[in-house]
Amino acid sequence: MKTYTLATLALFSLSFRSPMQAQWVQTNGVSGRVTCFAVSGTNLFAGTSYAGVFLSTDIGATWTAASSGLPGTSVYSLTVIGVNLFAGTDRGVFLSTDNGGSWTTTNTDLTNSTVHVLAASGTNLFAGTDRGVFLSTNNGSSWASVKTGLVDTTVYALAVSGPNLFAGTEFGQVYLSTNNGGSWAAASAGLPYTDIPTLLVSGMNLFAGTPAGVYLSVNNGASWTPAKSGLPSSSYVNALAVSGINLFAGTDRGVYLSTNNGGSWAVAGVGLTSTSVFALAIIGANVFAGTDRGVFLSTNNGGSWTTASTGLTNTTVFALATSGTNLLAGTYGRGVFLSTNGGGGWSSAGTDLTNTTVYALAISGTNLFAGTLGDSVFRSTDNGTSWTVASTGLATRNSVHALSVIGTNLFAGTLGDGVFRSTDNGTSWTVASAGLTSSVVIALAAAGTNLFAGTYDRGVFLSTNNGGTWAAAGTDLTNTTVYALAVSGTNLFAGTYDRGVLRSTDNGASWNPANTGLLAPDVYALAVSGTNLFAGTDVGPFLSTNNGTNWTAVNVGLTNSTVYALAISGTNLFAGTTGNGIWRRPLSEMITSVEGHSIDLPAHFDLSQNYPNPFNPSTTIRFGLPNRAHVTLSIFNALGQQVAALVNDSQEAGYHEVRFDGSGLASGVYLYRLHSGSYVETKKLLLLR
Repeated sequence: MKTYTLATLALFSLSFRSPMQAQWVQTNGVSGRVTCFAVSGTNLFAGTSYAGVFLSTDIGATWTAASSGLPGTSVYSLTVIGVNLFAGTDRGVFLSTDNGGSWTTTNTDLTNSTVHVLAASGTNLFAGTDRGVFLSTNNGSSWASVKTGLVDTTVYALAVSGPNLFAGTEFGQVYLSTNNGGSWAAASAGLPYTDIPTLLVSGMNLFAGTPAGVYLSVNNGASWTPAKSGLPSSSYVNALAVSGINLFAGTDRGVYLSTNNGGSWAVAGVGLTSTSVFALAIIGANVFAGTDRGVFLSTNNGGSWTTASTGLTNTTVFALATSGTNLLAGTYGRGVFLSTNGGGGWSSAGTDLTNTTVYALAISGTNLFAGTLGDSVFRSTDNGTSWTVASTGLATRNSVHALSVIGTNLFAGTLGDGVFRSTDNGTSWTVASAGLTSSVVIALAAAGTNLFAGTYDRGVFLSTNNGGTWAAAGTDLTNTTVYALAVSGTNLFAGTYDRGVLRSTDNGASWNPANTGLLAPDVYALAVSGTNLFAGTDVGPFLSTNNGTNWTAVNVGLTNSTVYALAISGTNLFAGTTGNGIWRRPLSEMITSVEGHSIDLPAHFDLSQNYPNPFNPSTTIRFGLPNRAHVTLSIFNALGQQVAALVNDSQEAGYHEVRFDGSGLASGVYLYRLHSGSYVETKKLLLLR
């Protein structure tokens, strides 16, 4: 499935836009994953997943977009040489000479390369990629491969120490070059067999961050010893930074500080509301942490942290709901947000929502309900200002992925325990799953007294007695995963995995494909406005004005095309994306001037983050191929041992999804790797039981 301009974008009138200008615009104010930093004088740059680069000139107090000319892409690394700012992305390297005001590609010889890391040494610029290390001596105008002796060619980390250049790779190997990458030799004795996401040089010390903690070498990598006392067991170290005697580690459990070269570590994370730290940067006495929830700042060596994300926009949105003029958004890891001005601005809706990944929202009278990852439903009676747990009687094993209301009945669809019903606004719950043959319910929809449930791999079920009993709604959806349901008059629509949209006109007794023009097999969200039906897919939103008989793309201007949530509020359609926040477009703009441009195949190899993540026990992994190719997709544990082989054959060009079931595995961090020819990319996933 996937991810996904700007928070400083001013509201402006949409009434007089011509058809050529018609497009989506991003709404304001929700921050998310920051993957890297770069410092140039008083300028601090932040690279993000799918939202490009942002610039702060006031020590992180505010941020502005600095991405003109960058495609909607993931930025993995930033580095500065003089007035040149370089960005390493999943589409090669880009250069800006005006502090991110504009960007140009510098990808000659780097076609289709994912650039994980950049490093500068004098006028030499090095890029660590899925195809080894590349060197440019002319600010990226041209690149030469420098990987002789580099056996493991997926390079995640680079570090420079005088004439020494170090490369950290996918399988726990560090390599050393003393001739600007002309040749490499292994420098890994004592390191665990797992990827090396970060390297840091401090004086004569070389530190390596790994999924198994920090390791130290005092002899240029000839040997390594653990330097992780005080770090959580199996902590995944994504970033390292040093300031004087203070060594900071950004991990999947927060920030840690060592004042004795890694001899011991202590937590440095009071006020850090995200425990996943991907990047660190230091300006004077200021320490910055890039997390899944934006940027945080500490001015006392990590003793305390405050958010420093105003203007950053980069959040995954799973759910949208409307109540009068209020628009609410449920997000990944950041709780609920509220907009009272049509998406013009957003504010966090409640600091006491203790489970902050919100999959579902529902409104019943003055009650707002949130279904979360943490086995709970929460209720707010003041538009999200405060929340209380409303989960007595709910199963405690799995997440709540769907909510629906019929009269005074509130229904919750769970990820492993079927459907539950509450008749007292969530004060208590009872099981309402008799007849359901799937315990994984990921969509609910009500039509009069009929309640429909969309399930994982078992199609749609119907209850006519408030969940008292259920029956399969038709045999045409057997073995089908249903992500979304919507009702329009006598039509019932199902958004599915790999089968697009299906329509039933007889309450699910029979189903027919409704996919002509729908150029995406996976449909995650549906929304209805009068006779108009919208579908959220991997390649943006689509519109049908004839009950799904035909579809046209309506995604111009939407820089991230994966849409998990749709909602109609007033005269606008809102789209919640994977990693790039919420976008808005007037309904009249799409309905009166439908766009029919084609959707291209992937321009390059692409491995998306698994969904859901964390997961229990199964998750989906999505990848894109620009052409037909032989592909392997495998799962590894933190020691680099293969635990599952998901794909090992030729695949057609396009987007593909694979389900991974971790039922037989222990909780922990795992890695999944896509390999096709010279392309190799690895990402991590987290199994939580």
